[in-house]
Amino acid sequence: MAVTQASRLLASARRRAGLTQRDLARRARTSQSVIARIECGATSPGWKTLLRLVSRAGFDLHVALKPRARGRSHMLDDVPRILRLTPEERLLELRNAARFLAAAVRVDDGRV
Repeated sequence: MAVTQASRLLASARRRAGLTQRDLARRARTSQSVIARIECGATSPGWKTLLRLVSRAGFDLHVALKPRARGRSHMLDDVPRILRLTPEERLLELRNAARFLAAAVRVDDGRV
């Protein structure tokens, strides 16, 4: 988790619980300066520390993986053209692409 995300998460949990930094520090048995350094982004807590601090503020932290939104691939721009080709024309394109790739591999290997 990025420092800014951890800092915002902890500050949000603390504020929503109605706690000062000193209150949270007492509950978590740490110093107010530790809470302040995390919240201002000067230090990044480990997962265990972050979970403990959020828990002491009265919240559970649940983590889930979500796929990122992907931008439109430039490769999809060619699909309508390819679909208009006959099967024979598609095979010719594949043959030409295979020749191109084989030549590119030879160049990378220094054989050309």
